[in-house]
Amino acid sequence: MSIQVYIDGQYYPKQEAKVSVFDHGLLYGDGIFEGIRAYSGRVFRLDEHLERLYLSARSILIDIPLSIDEMREAVLETLRRNNLRDAYIRLVVTRGAGDLGLDPRKCPKPAIIIITDEIKLYPKETYETGMKLMIASTRKNSPDALSPRIKSLNYLNNILGKLEAIHAGCAEAVMLDRHGYITECTSENIFLIKKGVLFTPTAVVGILEGITRSVVMELCEKQNLQVNMSFLTAHDLYVADECFVTGTGAELIPVVELCGRKIGDGTPGPVTKKLLESFRNLTQSEGTEIYHTAARAE
Repeated sequence: MSIQVYIDGQYYPKQEAKVSVFDHGLLYGDGIFEGIRAYSGRVFRLDEHLERLYLSARSILIDIPLSIDEMREAVLETLRRNNLRDAYIRLVVTRGAGDLGLDPRKCPKPAIIIITDEIKLYPKETYETGMKLMIASTRKNSPDALSPRIKSLNYLNNILGKLEAIHAGCAEAVMLDRHGYITECTSENIFLIKKGVLFTPTAVVGILEGITRSVVMELCEKQNLQVNMSFLTAHDLYVADECFVTGTGAELIPVVELCGRKIGDGTPGPVTKKLLESFRNLTQSEGTEIYHTAARAE
């Protein structure tokens, strides 16, 4: 059976799921999205993702035509229709169809799209042996031009950084702000560890404050690990004892090399491995139940 995609209250087979060529999400990147994960029949941190989606919508004056409760149920029902227990969920809200002009007032109704499917961004061995990073020459968009707290559909800045990583033979690229401070990777947040203390870039430099990033900081608090949100430079990464990246799709991946320099001894470090284990345990025990919710509703 083909994957069923939710579009504005209706379900369509994957091959028939379409949006208008006049949709301003397509024409101008005028819209927002969330990437969410389900593990073992539970959606991990669904409410946090929905809260961020609705805050992004408010910031760019999109009035989502579903309440948060209705959106939560639409996500769960889409998973049920596809009989998924372990899945990636892409929740998209666009400005909707309008004309070829920029004016958002010409888009009378936002469009809602929910895609649920499997995802595998990185092979299993990446989590065991670690990944290599480089530093992109493309600078991160300035937060005073476009707030990174709006998870918008326009990812061209990130894609330019990703192209640099691909051409350099690396899995990911670290992006700096206009002052040379580390922000994040093209699709993940970043942490380093020095003398048992974790450091991650402050939100001031212009990062998406990731849900997985927040989960890792919660785990650190439980394990009595200190986390500092700081202004960090490439030098801080070069001399770190350990490094890892976090993201919904990536989860938590050790970093073992940056720009040809080994991080620590060039293998995943003990703190990183412990946090990865703790994160995976959490995803298997916490979340919004998909199928039990359906049973209660009946």
